[in-house]
Amino acid sequence: MPELAEVDYFRRQWNPGLGARVLRVNLRPQTRVFRGVQAASFVRVVEGATLETSECHGKQMLFRLSGAGWLGIHLGMTGDMRVESARFDPAPYDHLVLHQRGRSLVFRDPRQFGRVRFHQGAAPPDWWSNLPPTLLSRGFTCARMRAFLDRRRGTPIKAALLMQEGFPGIGNWMADEALWRAGVDPRLRSGRLSEAASLALYRAVRHVAAGAMRVMATEFRDPPPSWLFRHRWTPGGRCPRHHILLERATIGGRTTVWCSECQ
Repeated sequence: MPELAEVDYFRRQWNPGLGARVLRVNLRPQTRVFRGVQAASFVRVVEGATLETSECHGKQMLFRLSGAGWLGIHLGMTGDMRVESARFDPAPYDHLVLHQRGRSLVFRDPRQFGRVRFHQGAAPPDWWSNLPPTLLSRGFTCARMRAFLDRRRGTPIKAALLMQEGFPGIGNWMADEALWRAGVDPRLRSGRLSEAASLALYRAVRHVAAGAMRVMATEFRDPPPSWLFRHRWTPGGRCPRHHILLERATIGGRTTVWCSECQ
């Protein structure tokens, strides 16, 4: 599933369409991607509107349209976004296409775990404005993180990091990366995290988020070999620090990788 930086990378793919009018809309309203969206209202507002701004919050995106329209997109597990020619003919998994002069903005999702959301109003929708602070914002503090983990004190720390209401944008590899850098065993219960370990984890989460945004959101390239990321994907991977075989287990329903020496 795309994480923080990958989501922002795909958001940026539609940026060539900012400032341009939507001339025509193609959508597949019968699919799960459009659950809760009234297709007729969506088309009525979006067609003829100008795509004004785009922003990303964790794993979610929001596009503002003229005429007080708000388009939200969640990629799910297999979604992606791209630009095609103005005469683009949608394929079966291209669930939403915004045709503009000179281009078409396409949202594709083969497995339909993603979602398109829509709101009309002067202010952003509640499903956007009520999101928790982003990992790189001033609102995401160590004290806030500690309070969130304390409320889930019996949960393994790896599973807690995957909870979007506390750590928006973090997914499987980012959680493993942050825990490895902080020297925290992913199996440790959240309530047993010491004050020193909490601070180390907070700094690691922000470091990993910033690094991912720097190297993946802009060019979609992998982090450097000094990151756990480059060694975690296949059996036989070794810790980039100690060069010992990485441990593997399922925690919180996700394959988890860690170094027994570092953590």
